Amino acid sequence: MENQKILLALISVTLIFSIINLYITFDVYKVNIKYIETDDNQRIQPDLKININIDDDPIKGNKDAPVTIIEFSDFQCPYCSKFYMQILPQLEENYIKTGKVRFIYKDFPLSFHPLAQKTAEAAECADEQGKFWEYHNKIFSDQQYLSMQNLKQWAYDLNLDTNKFNNCLDSGQMFSEVQKDLKDGEAHGVSGTPAFFVNNRFISGAQPFTVFKQIIDAELTK
Repeated sequence: MENQKILLALISVTLIFSIINLYITFDVYKVNIKYIETDDNQRIQPDLKININIDDDPIKGNKDAPVTIIEFSDFQCPYCSKFYMQILPQLEENYIKTGKVRFIYKDFPLSFHPLAQKTAEAAECADEQGKFWEYHNKIFSDQQYLSMQNLKQWAYDLNLDTNKFNNCLDSGQMFSEVQKDLKDGEAHGVSGTPAFFVNNRFISGAQPFTVFKQIIDAELTK
């Protein structure tokens, strides 16, 4: 009787380990089909069938460029600031200014950043006056000084109509516009910032310029 208990216990343990091994094998397989490796060992998703809504979102570069980069970003996110400081200038110099890439900005304010939503609204208010990118640059350049007071001060510094801007910001006029971008990002699997779609390829985080370059160059040869 005791031997039967031991035998049953061994069979149970073997079965458990078999199930765990099967799960790990299946999980690795999922990773392998979900990502492709870049030259510097970064993982990105392969082509996806996506349909991200682009309405009146701010665009930088040639609107008819063969490659589109859509960024989902949070103005209070330090990694988004890192992308702005280190990666975006290289993209601008090599691809945006040359007409190969159009760059589109979409809001994705994270809930644990207390000023992210209102800052995104402020940028939308600036966009209403045709100065989104100037305001965008000011925010990321002075991110450490982010405050409600400075959101209005920066509008003044950029020669915006401050009465119109302040009314826009204080009334929450752009709240739904920002939330629309947020929901669009969530619907396409975005959960953190910055997040990018380069044509149909998803990049998560402030990856090195080489990651963007490899994907863009591959898309340009299609």
